[in-house]
Order: sequence, then C-alpha cells, then structure tokens
Amino acid sequence: MNRSCRLYLVSPPSLEVSSFRKQLGDAFAGGDVGAFQLRLKDAEDADILKAAKELMPICNERGVAFILNDRPDLAAQLGADGVHLGHDDMPVAEARAIVGPEIVIGATAHASRHIALEAGEQGADYVAFGAFYPTTSKPQEKIEKWGTPTPDILEWWQAFMLLPCVAIGGINAANCAPLVTAGADFIAAITAVWNHPKGSKEAVKEFNQAITKALEKRE
Repeated sequence: MNRSCRLYLVSPPSLEVSSFRKQLGDAFAGGDVGAFQLRLKDAEDADILKAAKELMPICNERGVAFILNDRPDLAAQLGADGVHLGHDDMPVAEARAIVGPEIVIGATAHASRHIALEAGEQGADYVAFGAFYPTTSKPQEKIEKWGTPTPDILEWWQAFMLLPCVAIGGINAANCAPLVTAGADFIAAITAVWNHPKGSKEAVKEFNQAITKALEKRE
C-alpha cells in the first residue's frame, strides 16, 4: 500500500463568513490540507454563493481543493474544484452532466460497499465512508439507517479500487490512526478542527502529526 493520506476539512453547517475566514486561514497555516468542503446545510443560495466567493480564494492561494456540498449547479457556476453528493442527492451521472468532466465529484457511501461501487461505476472521483465514530454532524436516523463502518471497509477498498476514499464521522487526531493505517486516502474533520480548544491551526497540526505517525505503519 503506497498511497498517502491527507486531511480533508469540512465546514460547520452554518458560519459567519468574516470570522470564519480567519479560522480557515489559521487551519491552513497548521499544516497540510488536501481539500476543504463548504457544507452549509439549509442555507439560501445567495448565502452559499457569498460564502464560497469569500472562501475559495483562500483555498486557491494555499493549493487546497475547494469542494461544494450537495449543489452541482452552484459548483459549476462558481468554478469550484469539486462537488460532494450525499446518497440522497442526485445520481453521480446526473451531476456529471451538470458540472462537466473537469470538476471532481465525491459521493457518500456510508457503510455500503455496494453504494461505493455504484458511485465509482457512475463516474465518481472519490467515495466517502462514515460515520466511523459517534458524531453530531450527521442525523442519528441516517446513521441508524446506513450503519457504522469499520476500518476493514477501507482495507477492502484499497485492495480492489483505484479511486481515493475518504473516512469521515467523529474523527479527531486521537482516533484517526486506525483509519489511516487501514487505507484512508483522506481523513475528513469537522468539529475536531473548528471547535478545538487551542484553535484550528493547532488542530490541523495535531492531525498531521497523527497521520504521519500512522502512515509509518502502512505496509
């Protein structure tokens, strides 16, 4: 197994853009970040567009991929690097017709190998498994519906598939190691970064240290 693993930051479900700009910049100053997903649940289109236009340049300056959650139409309008689709959103193939061939499409697979394979067959560029640990970022009814994955799903994916996989759900610097060693290409983090008592910069630093240490155990 020779793939690496990088941090994938996901925004809080709501935010105040002017103050979050600093949090995001601080996070990027803490170490390597591969991607940032703007995930504003229940926000109006105008608010999503405003936030994206404020935050995309910060990502571009740092070489961090800017991913928009749920909305292929807005991702195409903004020229975002990618869009992430939940399982209840439109099919990957339909989203591809909207965003074109250049924009990355990620797809949630929960704990399902079947959903992950189906997303890959439809043209997804990565799949996300989770929630691996207890989390407040996903409704409990969805977790109960789709189940809780274990690290072996990442080992299986790495053994048979070339598409990158993301591990998400309740992950922090203290518990990410089993997911890294199992084969996650990206570790997604939300609360552990934005609610870190020492700030987002320190959170990203701790994640990178934990990821680097865990990568040493990969075969």
